[in-house]
Amino acid sequence: MMVTNPVFYKCPGCSGTVMVMNPDMCMAPTPEDLSVSCAGNEMEILSEQTADFAKEKHVPIVEKVEGGIKVTVGSTPHPMAEEHYIMWIGVQAGDDFMLHYLNPGDAPEAFFPCPDTDVKAFECCNVHNLWVNR
Repeated sequence: MMVTNPVFYKCPGCSGTVMVMNPDMCMAPTPEDLSVSCAGNEMEILSEQTADFAKEKHVPIVEKVEGGIKVTVGSTPHPMAEEHYIMWIGVQAGDDFMLHYLNPGDAPEAFFPCPDTDVKAFECCNVHNLWVNR
């Protein structure tokens, strides 16, 4: 089954994220009606953001490179410090969803073996949450 419109939730306690791959198959009328929890904490649904207004840039940028694509977070490299960093970058290309985890100190970018740049790119900042390229 194809990942149609994944929905992401974040724990307010530990900042862990959960992806619901096919929320339209759930009995809940909308993703907002799902009950997702982490260690007793109700997880918050993350809205997809696409416009940068802060000095930190978050929108994923997709570029073709040899063997696939590179996704970079922000037109200006995003900070990657303990208190503020990109937790993961993901891409959805048709039936495929690929994810790359990052840690403080890493470069805010990831490589994916996709044949072209026609993908939906996601990234999750531990402070500013979920961002997409479209």
